[in-house]
Amino acid sequence: MLWIALHLPWLSLEAFAATLAGDAAGAADAPIALEDARHIAAANAAARALGVEPGQKRATALALAPDLRLGQADAARDAAALAAVVHAALAFTPSVCVQAPPDARRSADTVLLEVRASLRCFGGPAALLRRLREAVAPLGHRIRVASAPTPLGAALLARGPGPAHAHDAAALRRALDALPPWLLASGVEHGEAWQGMGLATLGDLRRLPRASLARRFGAALLAELDRAYGERPDPREALAPPPGFESRLELFTRADGAEQVLHAAALLLARLAAWLAAQHALARGFTLALRHEPRWRGDARVPAQTLLEVALAEPSRDPAHLQVLLRERLMRLRLPAPTLELALSAHEIVPGAAPSGELFPSAASEREGLVRLVERLQARLGAARVQTLHALHDHRPERASALRPAQPARLGQRGAAIEPSVLPPRPVWLLAPPEPLAARGGQPLLGGRVLRLLSGPERIEAGWWDHELAERDYFIAEDAGGALLWLYRGRLPDGPGSGWFLHGRFA
Repeated sequence: MLWIALHLPWLSLEAFAATLAGDAAGAADAPIALEDARHIAAANAAARALGVEPGQKRATALALAPDLRLGQADAARDAAALAAVVHAALAFTPSVCVQAPPDARRSADTVLLEVRASLRCFGGPAALLRRLREAVAPLGHRIRVASAPTPLGAALLARGPGPAHAHDAAALRRALDALPPWLLASGVEHGEAWQGMGLATLGDLRRLPRASLARRFGAALLAELDRAYGERPDPREALAPPPGFESRLELFTRADGAEQVLHAAALLLARLAAWLAAQHALARGFTLALRHEPRWRGDARVPAQTLLEVALAEPSRDPAHLQVLLRERLMRLRLPAPTLELALSAHEIVPGAAPSGELFPSAASEREGLVRLVERLQARLGAARVQTLHALHDHRPERASALRPAQPARLGQRGAAIEPSVLPPRPVWLLAPPEPLAARGGQPLLGGRVLRLLSGPERIEAGWWDHELAERDYFIAEDAGGALLWLYRGRLPDGPGSGWFLHGRFA
């Protein structure tokens, strides 16, 4: 077996930084800390540089860093962030589990993947690790990666001072022997005693008599060491993604504008994309709920939440595309009240097709680009304002088509109207109304020059049933510059609508 460990040492801080809607760009430079029971539980590098350390009292930390952004530690928030990493990992292997932290008071921060059977699919360990990092990157977490033949060994290496990759038992022993012993779960209780005994590495600990270790520190220590070194079985129960997706994000400060909401929603969309990848599925749409500040709800005109539904013509799990559509919708939305919490849910999940390895663009890929363009225009302008021409069963050119709201899912598909192949060439650009033309010797003129007739006549006689009779003979003509024109003249020389008319131009 080959296990990969993804250790997220700053998971709690990064999950909290994501709640700083619209201000996370400066979160890396701003001092941030989390408190638990009025004591500092975690602090970022900027806060540590000012003297803030875990274990300090809240008042001491604020005295050292007056501009400290202080948030409350939240196990549920950390679990939601870790679940997104699990979903990203499930896209590479079904054997994914979470390593329990050494200190039970802390949230889990390590994800384990068994990838031996997946190496061939992804081109080997190096390629798989590269793609795994790319999959986790949109979630906004810094990870430390290690690999080993045992799950606990990989987790310890990832938590160590220098993450390593050990692909056989001998390399694993050498790598583990160099680790400090307090990385073990037993180290939380016995770390000070080991330090007093001069045990600086796991190798020092293993060289002691096993019976003495078990008698003084308990049999659980020996069992943990044996599992890490592969000398005892370590079965793990694989996780599975939930059948539906719903994720929420409580904002640290209220969001008054669309840009702040979009920044926070980008993380939820990244989580949605990770869940869809784990399901090997695509979404036809999603719903974003914007839950407003309670003190505004006294006004009966202010709803408790605003629901924003985004439907996709073509199923997708591309977070960049989903974010573009959401941006267009949000820019048209006027928030009735400040937003304090976002909740994203997905609906109409469909199985995803295998990725295409085409070298050159195909008709399907070109159609996908057109569909995405129409989706974006509809999100920005509204569905009714984006229209397409639909063919109608009428021989009169001005009545042979109609504008209707675009349906991106049907773009590129053959309609049920008149088959284009059975009609003579038609120009796309029609003049409304047709432009009368002068004539000389029975030949039409344009700009004082005689037009050369290339083909025709094509006789159209229709409309007697609705009292808009059209009796015309159409010709294709060429002007002096070589442009093709569509002309007609009345079928009866002395009848209504007689004379020459310019009705269209060929592109």
